[in-house]
Amino acid sequence: MTDLKIGINLWSQRTSWADFLAAAVLADRLGYRSLWTWDHIHAIFGDPLQDIFEAYTTLGAWAQATTNIELGLMVGANTLRNPGLVAKSIATLDHISNGRAILGIGGAWFDYEHTAHGIDFGSGFGQRLDWLDESVGAMTELLAGKTVTSPDGGHYDFRDLRHNPLPVRPHVPVMIGGTGRKKTLRTIAKYGDMWNAFGTPEEVRELDGVLREHCDAVGRDQAEIARTINLWLVIRDDPAEARRVWGEAMAHNDVPEADWFEESRPIMGTVEQVAERLIEYANVGFDGLIAEIPTPFDQETLERLIGEVKPMVDRG
Repeated sequence: MTDLKIGINLWSQRTSWADFLAAAVLADRLGYRSLWTWDHIHAIFGDPLQDIFEAYTTLGAWAQATTNIELGLMVGANTLRNPGLVAKSIATLDHISNGRAILGIGGAWFDYEHTAHGIDFGSGFGQRLDWLDESVGAMTELLAGKTVTSPDGGHYDFRDLRHNPLPVRPHVPVMIGGTGRKKTLRTIAKYGDMWNAFGTPEEVRELDGVLREHCDAVGRDQAEIARTINLWLVIRDDPAEARRVWGEAMAHNDVPEADWFEESRPIMGTVEQVAERLIEYANVGFDGLIAEIPTPFDQETLERLIGEVKPMVDRG
C-alpha cells in the first residue's frame, strides 16, 4: 500500500487575488497535504510583465484563510532575500498558521527579475548553489534557536544573530528543489527534509542514487528525506478534452505550445492514466507529488486528483 502525499503548487501569475485565494481554500478543504506557490517577482512563463503576486505575502494570507494544509514556496529564491530575513519570515508564518510552515528554498535561476531589480545574481549557477548551501545551514540553525556567526570567507556576514520567537513546531521542514548532482543534492543530503525533483521515473531513480551517495558521505540517514516529484497534469474522462484544457491554460498564460512539453510532463488523461504514471514514480521511491496547477485554476482536476486518483495509487 502507498500513501500518496499530494501537494498543490498554484501558479501565481495571470490570476486575480480572489481566484488565487479561492483555489488555496479549496485545496485545504479537499484535504491536500501541502500548498505551494512560486517565489518570483515577474511571470516565468510567457510575457514576464503579466500580473504575478509576491510569495511570502501570499503565504501569510493563505495561512489565515486555511486550517490544516502545510504552506511553503516551491521554491524560495535564495538570492532575493537575506537568509536571516527568510528565517524570520518562516518563523512568523509558522505562528500565523499554527505550525504549518515549510521552508522551501532553491538556488534561483530567473535572471530577468534579478537584472530588472538590480539583485546580485552571482557569477553563475555554481556560485549561487554555494550561496544556497551556506544560507540553508544558517537558516536551519536560526530556526532551531541557535546563535549564528558567519565563518570568514563566506558570502554572508551574520554576527551573533539570533531570533525570537522560535517557530511553533520544534523543527520546520526544509524543502529543497533541484536536481544538480554535485551541489544541490549534497545540500539536500546535509539539510533537507524534503526533496522536489522533476524528470521521468528512470531519471529520478538514478538521481536518487546520487543523493544516497551524498547522504553516506555526510553521515545522513537517507530515509529521513521525503522524495517528491513535480508534475503538471490535467484529469478528464477524455484525454483529448484534457489536452484542450491544458492548451487553453497555456494560452491564458501566453505560453507557446512548443514550450509546454517535456518528456515527463504534462500528464493529460483519464484517472486511470494519471494513476498509472504516478504508480511508476511511487515504485522508484517518490511517494510525494507536487502538482502544478496553472491559471485559470482547474477545479475538476483538483477534485479528482485527491478524490479518485489518490485512492487508486494507494491501492497500487
